Amino acid sequence: MINWRAYSQLLLARSRELSREPEVVFWVFFFPVLLAVALGIAFRNKPPDKVDVAVVEHPNAARVVRALNAAPPLAAEVIGTEDAARQFRLGKVALVVYPGQVYSYRYDPNRPDSMLALSLADAALQKAAGRADPIRIHEQAVTEPGARYIDFLIPGLLGLNLMSGGMWGMGFALVDMRVKKLLKRLVATPMRRSDFLLALVSSRLILMLVEVILLLLVGRLIFKMVIQGSLGSIIVVSAAGSLSFAGIGLLCASRAQKIETISGLMNLVMLPMFVLSGIFFSADRFPAAMQPFIRILPLTALNDALRSVILEGASLEAQALRLLILTTWGAVSFLLALRLFRWVN
Repeated sequence: MINWRAYSQLLLARSRELSREPEVVFWVFFFPVLLAVALGIAFRNKPPDKVDVAVVEHPNAARVVRALNAAPPLAAEVIGTEDAARQFRLGKVALVVYPGQVYSYRYDPNRPDSMLALSLADAALQKAAGRADPIRIHEQAVTEPGARYIDFLIPGLLGLNLMSGGMWGMGFALVDMRVKKLLKRLVATPMRRSDFLLALVSSRLILMLVEVILLLLVGRLIFKMVIQGSLGSIIVVSAAGSLSFAGIGLLCASRAQKIETISGLMNLVMLPMFVLSGIFFSADRFPAAMQPFIRILPLTALNDALRSVILEGASLEAQALRLLILTTWGAVSFLLALRLFRWVN
């Protein structure tokens, strides 16, 4: 049974300790906002970049260049044969066009820009030569809310921040207290380890609430992100993720004696999720054989749940499996940490 008086005093002490560390305030609250703004500006919606095409010198080269430049986003210019081959080899142009009685294209099937240039250039030249399209079409350009990269990115950054805050906020803080002999002083008190560890975890929930609201406000006010789900559902999912990673952080720090040790352990745990769990790009890009492993990672479950709730307005019931994954990771980690925890070296 929890000693509520001891628990509340420990939670208050932890909150005061965090408020006196300006570097914690920066990394927890302001760094994710700066990262979101920087990436949002870098990957903002804008017209496609120009695709450079080299047209080899030929009597018809000027006519070919005019036809290609009339088809955005192609940007064509006349270049000598050897120079065109060199620029293509260095990746400076995506396609080389050799005019003549029979037109020839040099392209790289492994380069998306080269394949795009091939399709657009051939269509433009065929049209300039008089080809008529047999089907009439009507184009309708639509930009749907939630389809932009920044809409995909904000929930991923939120998941990343919850993972980093839970791991470093718990693991690093605990080992730092052990190194500074602060835990040794607590051994002499009647405080139980369960009260102490629960207070540490609860402090993360308080910070989590501010983190979530702040990052969502940035997405809404600066990037006009449409939040489809309810704030309550988002907070429940975020709390499950925060508790899960807090438990993992406590487990990593339960026996670690040095800052270097806990840093290495947490990086070992976080690095696979940083790469595999769909922060900056979809986890679906990885091979199908890896998907069962990727899907049971806590950060994958958290990111997928956040995107479903924020971008699609999904209910908590629809996220039951992902919440179960997060709860299992957090509960098992906390119980193991409670069992393995050591106050002093």
